[in-house]
Amino acid sequence: MPPPRTDTARHPVAATRTRRALLWTALVGLLLVAQTLLVALTLSHESNRAQEAADGMAGEAAAEIKRELLRTTQSLQGLLWVEPLLMHWRDGAGELMRGHRELLRVERRDNALHVTEAVDTPLAPPMFRQMPRDDLDVDAELACAAARRVSAPMFSRTYFVPVASGQGQEVIDLCVPVQQAGREAGFLVATISLSQLLDNVLSPRQARQHELSFVEGDGTRLARAGLARGAGVYIAERLVDLPGTALQLRADGATGRPSVIPNLATALVLGLSIALFAVVLLLARDVRRRARAEKALAEALAFRKAMEDSLITGLRARDMDGRITYVNPAFCAMVGFTPEELAEGRPPYWPPELAERYAERQRTRLQGVGRDAQEAREGYETVFMRKNGERFPVLIYEAPLVDGQGRHTGWMSAVLDVSAQRRIEELSRQQQDRLQATARLATVGEMASLLSHELNQPLAAIASYSTGSLNLIDDPDAQTPAMLKQALERIAEQAERAGRIIKSVHHFVRRREQQRETIAADLLIDAVLPLVRLQARKSGTRIELDIPAKAPRVVCDRTMLEQVLLNLTRNGIQAMEHDTPLEDRVLTLRVRQSHAGWISFSVVDAGPGIAPQVAQQLFTPFFTTRAEGMGLGLSLCRTVIEQHGGALDFAPGPGGRGTEFTFTLPAPRSAEQPEARVAHNA
Repeated sequence: MPPPRTDTARHPVAATRTRRALLWTALVGLLLVAQTLLVALTLSHESNRAQEAADGMAGEAAAEIKRELLRTTQSLQGLLWVEPLLMHWRDGAGELMRGHRELLRVERRDNALHVTEAVDTPLAPPMFRQMPRDDLDVDAELACAAARRVSAPMFSRTYFVPVASGQGQEVIDLCVPVQQAGREAGFLVATISLSQLLDNVLSPRQARQHELSFVEGDGTRLARAGLARGAGVYIAERLVDLPGTALQLRADGATGRPSVIPNLATALVLGLSIALFAVVLLLARDVRRRARAEKALAEALAFRKAMEDSLITGLRARDMDGRITYVNPAFCAMVGFTPEELAEGRPPYWPPELAERYAERQRTRLQGVGRDAQEAREGYETVFMRKNGERFPVLIYEAPLVDGQGRHTGWMSAVLDVSAQRRIEELSRQQQDRLQATARLATVGEMASLLSHELNQPLAAIASYSTGSLNLIDDPDAQTPAMLKQALERIAEQAERAGRIIKSVHHFVRRREQQRETIAADLLIDAVLPLVRLQARKSGTRIELDIPAKAPRVVCDRTMLEQVLLNLTRNGIQAMEHDTPLEDRVLTLRVRQSHAGWISFSVVDAGPGIAPQVAQQLFTPFFTTRAEGMGLGLSLCRTVIEQHGGALDFAPGPGGRGTEFTFTLPAPRSAEQPEARVAHNA
């Protein structure tokens, strides 16, 4: 147990910490005092500058208002020199108000102060529309009375004039006495807008920085001008002395009190001070972060070591000379060698009979430093040898090792033992062989079912023709030889057809490409029409053909397509045998050019239609609604049509009666048809 520390040992450390704290405190205090004084002086200087700007603005605006009103007075006096004709006087007054936007109205009055003529400004609506001029005439009369006494222009007090919009404006009247031959001849009264007067004397730059307004003694605002509202901090007022009255002008700066960083000098001082504090804080934080980083690095190394040790994938690192520099425990367990044994010379896990080839491959791969990164990461399969001599297959993925400066220093490999996978693949292959043998047996059964179903019609036709021939032999006449010849020809045709069916069904079951030819659609119909009519006569069904005069041509396996037509026509005839009256039993065969690259065939019956529950399973193999049926006809038809690239579907017949089966076949290709064929498939 270590001895306890004494107060003598602790005292120097405590004294050092105290002196360091005092020095830092003094430094920080001096910086704060200097910074505070500099900021206070700068703020005071900026406030004084803003107040001086407001004072200067008020003085300039007051002087400009006086000059503007003097120019307006002189312009009104110049109007007295216009010819006394009323028309000339009104034109002159209108021109005057266009040049002086602050003038809203000019009046001519007699000695009794009655308005004889008045002209309103053409730039704004008449101002005395809401309230008559006589109701607001007191201030103008007082100004004219004063002007009469002194024989000089006089201004009235300001007054408010309401307008139609519910608002109004503050105005002032200017009364100019008119004398002719030394005698009083009346008065000229001009109404001046105070807000427009302020706008005239305010420049755009001043309008952005200050707000000008006329105020009363109690601070009530009469009129204002300026783009910005005054902040109420820097205010200057001036008294505008006019003959007969006085106006109080106020200039209000738009800027408030100066901010903490009003100019560049203060900003630099504050920036340096903040930077100093930041440096101190960063130093302290850097020490703490370094300690945390070292701790995190140690934890990360421990975590990576634990993760690499727990992997079942072997990891191997090699330098640019091919020497092994690192292996994880999984790789050692895979090959059975220790890391020390693996680091000595040629890898001991190479089979002796393959060592030379592996060495050449390693030299080739290690020399391919400039290979594409994706190519370098592609895996390859090889064979390793365990320490006990057992060979086993492995899958290797390699990637370049790059250091912190971006230099290629070696190769990192991930090694997977795939011996268990190969055993599973072998078992799967054996099972696949057994499944294929079973599938071949099922195919034999499928071929037998299809042959029995497809040969039923030609064999039935042969039997019918044979029976007819025997009947002709029993009762011969002059036409018997010709009819027997025709019957024997039909028997030969159906026998040949049966052979073609066996061959086509054989190819169909084997899923091979069938024999395609280009044939006219009417020839396909004509080939099956005798058999269709033979079956139709038994049930009393009429056959109707709807084929264009110039029948389109199709590309198909003729035998299989004839069988599709026979299946569909037979189903249509059988659908009308029980529930359709004899006079309504009509089977229609229709051919149409539905698209530039496709021909459509339709078989339409007049039967009872297809029930919804039956329609869902209509094309399912071995599904049938007849006791003697096998359920392969429609399934075979759809398969044949789809092998030709077409489609088979059904819909209710015309008027909702019966059923219409329609399938499409490709037309012969031409130079302009590939795009149309693609559009149809889409």
